[in-house]
Amino acid sequence: MSINNLVDDFLESLDPTNEDLFSYLANKGWSNGDPIYYSGPYWDQKEISAAIGSLLNAKWLSSGEQVNKFEVEFSRKFEFKSSLMVNSGSSANLVMIAALKEYFEWDDYDEIIVCACGFPTTINPILQNKLKPVFVDIDFDDLNWSLDELEKKITNRTKALFSSPVLGNPYDMDKLFEIINQYKIHYIADNCDSLGSKWKGDYLTKNSVASSCSFYPAHHITTIEGGMVSSNIPEVISLARSFAWWGRACYCVGAQNKLSNGVCGKRFSKWLQNYDREIDHKYVFSVQGYNLKPIDMLGAIGLVQLSKYDHIHRIRRQNKDKLSDIFEKIPGLRVVKEKTNAETSWFGVPIVCDDDDPKSTLKSQLVQFLEENKLQTRNYFAGNILKHPAYKGMEDPNDFPNASKVLDNVFFVGCSPVITEAMIDRIEEIVDNFVINLSN
Repeated sequence: MSINNLVDDFLESLDPTNEDLFSYLANKGWSNGDPIYYSGPYWDQKEISAAIGSLLNAKWLSSGEQVNKFEVEFSRKFEFKSSLMVNSGSSANLVMIAALKEYFEWDDYDEIIVCACGFPTTINPILQNKLKPVFVDIDFDDLNWSLDELEKKITNRTKALFSSPVLGNPYDMDKLFEIINQYKIHYIADNCDSLGSKWKGDYLTKNSVASSCSFYPAHHITTIEGGMVSSNIPEVISLARSFAWWGRACYCVGAQNKLSNGVCGKRFSKWLQNYDREIDHKYVFSVQGYNLKPIDMLGAIGLVQLSKYDHIHRIRRQNKDKLSDIFEKIPGLRVVKEKTNAETSWFGVPIVCDDDDPKSTLKSQLVQFLEENKLQTRNYFAGNILKHPAYKGMEDPNDFPNASKVLDNVFFVGCSPVITEAMIDRIEEIVDNFVINLSN
């Protein structure tokens, strides 16, 4: 009997009760009154089998054949020429910006435009690569960066725009590309929250020079941890791989790593200009890199998750619509909607408490009530990131008034497929109770 058959037999022997691993992962054991988490791994025995099988069958436990297969299939699914898997979405941003700086020969302190609201891992790689982030305030209608403000921030040192649509929801991409074409700058996509989102039928990443993706458990598909850099410029991925793999020049991946003389056929050659003898190309280092490789098991899980993406996308959209109807029962509250040309793969349900009274406490009251009733909520990430200690003094946070309103007025709940119909019924019950309390 093969190892794979032994693994499958073991998994099938587990009793699918409330205490069983599968029930936990798929939330099948949930009952009314249990916590409702905003996201989590949408797995079944296929992911478990792939993970265990990759460990038992592996020829190389670190990044190897399963990771390489996942990279190839991910590129095919999301229409890229090539991709590189790393150990997190944050690492993906780090090596992506490093690769783009090297490929386009950007100078230190050249400018990359970013949104003042969001997550720090869009900003940190710019600073870590000695580039300058330039911040843009948001449009409070859709919570994305203001394209009018963005255009005003472009200078002769602007090299790119680093886009991260809010919770997967696209802004006016037509207008963005008009700006990009007019000023001849590059579009970089932080796609960690928006995997699979489309504009006029095309993925948001179609015209990007590179994009990143995260496989953290909260995201659209998960490999526990992990990230991906993708591009239609193969040299960018080769550079990103070098930065992620200690800075080495060798480009052999997957099964190629076990070839005695490499893909190039000259693994043992005179690779160093200042050394007149043969050297193994695997130990030639062309950039100052890191070790950000994933383990091969994550690639095996990713392949299973990728096969479920279309199903996950559909449920996220359905859950978002249902939860929007529920939360919009609350006076003074609205849920952000997608634009006409968008097909959003929602990361969450963005909720805006639009009361203009500066003393309004609707958001804090609602969040407290939801959390007390075991419905998990999340901030719109950092809010105005310039208010945080790590970014003090970079720009005046008061110049970004809409971003500053976020902490007072905006939060989100999940729409992941781990949220079942029974959970949605419970959420409606919780919201109805809040409305009753609000009117008393």
